[in-house]
Amino acid sequence: MARFIFITGGVVSSLGKGLASASLGALLQARGYAVRLRKLDPYLNVDPGTMSPYQHGEVFVTEDGAETDLDLGHYERFTGVSARKSDNVTTGRVYSEVIANERRGDYLGATVQVIPHVTDAIKEFIKSDLTDEDFVLCEIGGTVGDIESLPFLEAIRQLGFELGRENALFVHLTLLPYIATAGELKTKPTQHSVKELQSVGIQPDILLCRSEMPIPEDQRRKIALFCNIRAEAVIEARDVDTIYQVPSVYHDEGFDQEVCRHFGLLDDDTEPDLSVWEDIVKAVRQPENTVRIAVVGKYTSLIDSYKSLAEALAHGGIANNAKVELQWIDAEIFEREDAVDHLQGVHGILVPGGFGERGSEGKIAAVTFAREREVPYFGICFGMQMAVIEYARSLAGMPAATSTEFGPAENPIVGLLTEWTRGNQVERRSDNDDLGGSMRLGSYQCALAANSRIREIYADAAEISERHRHRYEVNINFKQQLEASGLVFSGMSPDGDLPEIIELPAHPWFIGVQFHPELKSKPFAPHPLFTSFVAAAIAQSRLV
Repeated sequence: MARFIFITGGVVSSLGKGLASASLGALLQARGYAVRLRKLDPYLNVDPGTMSPYQHGEVFVTEDGAETDLDLGHYERFTGVSARKSDNVTTGRVYSEVIANERRGDYLGATVQVIPHVTDAIKEFIKSDLTDEDFVLCEIGGTVGDIESLPFLEAIRQLGFELGRENALFVHLTLLPYIATAGELKTKPTQHSVKELQSVGIQPDILLCRSEMPIPEDQRRKIALFCNIRAEAVIEARDVDTIYQVPSVYHDEGFDQEVCRHFGLLDDDTEPDLSVWEDIVKAVRQPENTVRIAVVGKYTSLIDSYKSLAEALAHGGIANNAKVELQWIDAEIFEREDAVDHLQGVHGILVPGGFGERGSEGKIAAVTFAREREVPYFGICFGMQMAVIEYARSLAGMPAATSTEFGPAENPIVGLLTEWTRGNQVERRSDNDDLGGSMRLGSYQCALAANSRIREIYADAAEISERHRHRYEVNINFKQQLEASGLVFSGMSPDGDLPEIIELPAHPWFIGVQFHPELKSKPFAPHPLFTSFVAAAIAQSRLV
């Protein structure tokens, strides 16, 4: 039977529950256990697919096509375990299911209530779709005390009681603020947070205390006394210079040992092998090269909007023993100012995914700069579409080329995706469909052209599988005209109907992909496209 670990947070948001969960998963893996990580989000959206990145950061897409919370990206990057639709649930999804059950008469005329109907549904989500996992780590979104989180806290309280102490563990992440004028850490916010958790019937077994400073031993004992836990279970979670140091730091503080002790699994002194994390941290801290990559997007004021992208670029740096310095540029600035003023001297340009017309002309200006000045260019999703439009306007004799996403088009180089094949099934969409879940989502196959740069990057693989999230597609009807002018379509859907990858053979490195390769990159397994792109940027840096 799987053991369940519930991770909650208190005092303030953004303390790092996702990283804590991912790091604990990595530590348990290093001890030889199979893990699964899940996120329970208290917002009323069915999923984050329709939310602005400014609201909740990026949308992470799973292999099976779920739009999920960005923390699932942390889980995958730290453990390598592919997330599934069943690994992220929201209040909106829970209530949708409960109401659907009520309409079908599944509750046999009962008055439908939060307890037991909603909490039962939450517990079913937590326990569903499991196989042979040793540990299931469930992160509860939000902060203890939020009214939205109460049904989830009640559900895990019930589940903890039903499973028994030998199969359930509660971890609570809090903040120990440092008051400079007093010269000390303050434990009172942590005490109040634990008291709030206890008020809903949950006694934490382990406390993770975020802090800028070391926790003095007397403060640790004070926290343990007031919060009713062992002093050894008060784990220091100090700030570090790279997130990939977190597993090692948590191990040094005894986090995984306390988890194993709780479950009676410390029968020997076996130490987990953390050498892979030590090597990653060494590569991050001691790079041989430094490159500057300009990311030209529309959500650059909130970097969490591109969380997986930033990490994938860092992974490309790790693979090349290089530090990747990111220059975040709002695409709209190029609609008012010359791109040269902002892009001169960068070693690579990346235009990421996005939606809507705002900033599109600025992204096209960035493509023009990269193409004409032979700076390595990487276009992802929308970035590929803008690259094709720029090429059509500049070199294929179609100055009116644009996307139907922006309105009626004389040359609709990019158009709404209305029909595609997934396995043996045809999926269809229309302009009138709801936005939520109406895109081409999840993993799809792509056939790579022989003797192409992309095929070389993928180690001569004839077919690859990558994750998608988009509504619009490069129009296959313009393929012949674009190819006649020199653009190469080096990746296509297996049926040949959907362009997936474009490249310019005469350019040092110019590639656009319709999918999101950043979603599959990991620090211990960098994605080949980011590895190749950063290598090209290093070569460019030696020319500047």
